[in-house]
Amino acid sequence: MAFTLLQAAPAGGNMSFLIMMVIIFAIMWFFMIRPQQKKQKEIQNFRAGITRGQQIVTAGGIYGTVKDIDEAAGTLKVEIASGVCIKVDRNSVFASAQPVQ
Repeated sequence: MAFTLLQAAPAGGNMSFLIMMVIIFAIMWFFMIRPQQKKQKEIQNFRAGITRGQQIVTAGGIYGTVKDIDEAAGTLKVEIASGVCIKVDRNSVFASAQPVQ
């Protein structure tokens, strides 16, 4: 009786499962992974193109204007108020900021 319960499944069932898994992976790739990679590339290009005088927002929500760039250390000197400058890591900058009013 135990031998009759252990009969192998039809071979076509395994192939359809494999095809279904490939389709699910492809859907996840096109709708989740690919757009995220594209966004990361845009952010990296933005960070690489930061220039003096550009207004930015840091990861902590600090708005400021870039006063100096230290390429070797990967840091930016950001003026957040008249005469008040802070040093931030270039990777903590998210996007350009609209002027604060």
